[in-house]
Amino acid sequence: MAINVNTVYQTVLLILNKEQRGYMTPLEFNKIGAQTQSEIFGTYFESLNQQLRVPQANADYSDRVVNLDEKIAIFKDYGNATSVSSSNVFNLPNQYSGTSSATQQFTAVDPQLTYTLTGDALSLSNNNAISDVFVNDVELASTEYSVSGATLTLVNQPTAGQIIIINLYPKQFYRLGQVLYQVGALDTEEAQRVDRGELYHLLSSNLTKPTTVNPIYTYENNQLTVYPTSIVSGLAVSYIRKPIPPIWSFTSGSQYVFQPTSSCNFELHISEQVELIVRILLYAGVVIKNQEIIQVAASQIQQENINQKS
Repeated sequence: MAINVNTVYQTVLLILNKEQRGYMTPLEFNKIGAQTQSEIFGTYFESLNQQLRVPQANADYSDRVVNLDEKIAIFKDYGNATSVSSSNVFNLPNQYSGTSSATQQFTAVDPQLTYTLTGDALSLSNNNAISDVFVNDVELASTEYSVSGATLTLVNQPTAGQIIIINLYPKQFYRLGQVLYQVGALDTEEAQRVDRGELYHLLSSNLTKPTTVNPIYTYENNQLTVYPTSIVSGLAVSYIRKPIPPIWSFTSGSQYVFQPTSSCNFELHISEQVELIVRILLYAGVVIKNQEIIQVAASQIQQENINQKS
C-alpha cells in the first residue's frame, strides 16, 4: 500500500504553480521526497512510545497504537543472521553492500511464466531484496508475481512480445527486534539482550550462565555475539528496515515525461499522503524562498502533530 510518487509530485507542482510561486525540478523533488519520507518514518517510534503510556480508545480504527503499528508493519522484516567464521559472532541479515538498485527487462514468451534473473538483479534477489514488476508499463500487484533466487514467476500469462521489467532494491537494516535461536527439532528460544556489564556477571556464575535454552547476546558494531559460545548457527532476527528512497524517473526533452517503470513510489502508509505533501511543500518554500508557503506548511504540520499526540 504505497503512495504514488507521481501523484505527490503533480500535487506539489499544482500548489506551487497555482499563483506562479515557483517550480521544483524532479531532482529536487527526489531529494526532498527522500528526506521527508525518512522524517515521517522516524517519528513513528517516538510516537508509539508516547501512545503506549496513555489510555487508548477501544473502538475500531481509532486505537492509535494499532494504527501506528500498522504504519510500521510495512517495514517489519525477518531474516537469518550469519555466523562469522563458524563462531558465536553473527552478522545481521540482508546487509547488502553492492549496487543501490537493479533493473532487468524481458520479452514475454507465450507460454512462459518464469524468467531468469542475472547480474546485479540476481545479486539483489539473492539478498532478499524489495521488488516491483511492470508488464507493458502497468505495475503488477505483489500477489501477481513472486521472486525467489534467480527466478521471477508471474501468476498470469502475459501476451507474447509484451515487455516485462523488474526493479529490485536492497533492504537496509534500521532497528533490531527479537533474536531467536532454533536448531533441529528443538523449541525456538528467544535470546535476551544484555550489555557488557551484565554479561560479565552472568558468565561468572554457574547459576546465571546462559544455556541453549536461555541464550543471551550483546549487540555491538552491527553484530550479535551470542552466548553460550556453542551457538554458531540457527540464529534469526526480526527487525525494522529503512524505507526505499522514492524516485520520480523521467525522460527529458522539451519537458519532463514521467517514466513509471524506472520510478519508485513512497513506501509510507496511504494515510500519510497529506502530511507527506505538506512537508514537501515546507521544504519547497525554503528552496524557492517563499515565506508564505513555509508558514502555511509549518502551521499545518504543527496542528497535525498536536492532533495526533493530544
